[in-house]
Amino acid sequence: MSADGLESLDALVFGRAHNDDSYDEVFLANYQRIVALLSRLLGNRARAEEVASEVFWRAYRGTLRWEDGRLSGWLYRTATNLGIEEIRSRARRERYEEAAVQQRPTDPRTPLEELLNAERAARVRSVLASLKVWQARILVLRSSGLSYVELAQAMRIRPGSVGTMLARAEAQFRRQYTQVYGAEE
Repeated sequence: MSADGLESLDALVFGRAHNDDSYDEVFLANYQRIVALLSRLLGNRARAEEVASEVFWRAYRGTLRWEDGRLSGWLYRTATNLGIEEIRSRARRERYEEAAVQQRPTDPRTPLEELLNAERAARVRSVLASLKVWQARILVLRSSGLSYVELAQAMRIRPGSVGTMLARAEAQFRRQYTQVYGAEE
């Protein structure tokens, strides 16, 4: 296939209705003004240049004719739309980051406190594993905040039995924990 054949194939594949020379002319004539518009909109020259590159990339890939008088308007409209998308994206990101900061615990723990908590949790898991299944289940569900009615439904027992079963499970847990790890200070 000849070089001319490859160029026409390239134009068909990418849908370009222009040549690279006309693209260069349009780029040179409009790039600085598009970047200036986006700089004012975004308040950041570097980000404005990135968005302008996206505008011209879309124009290059598109099917617009570079000789068409509407191209300049298309470039400005696309630049404005992408700039507004960037502003919205930045606002969303700031909201998400602010929400993440709000969710952070208010009292950061020291590494020693985290280690002690992890050790305590491992001990509790070990004792729970040594209990009868119903005892471990009722203790875990209660520590998860379930009410007595919810415990009765989850355990499939009568609501009047929950208190007794919970007391027995707690007593057995304390005995097992003390036997294995001693009394906690």
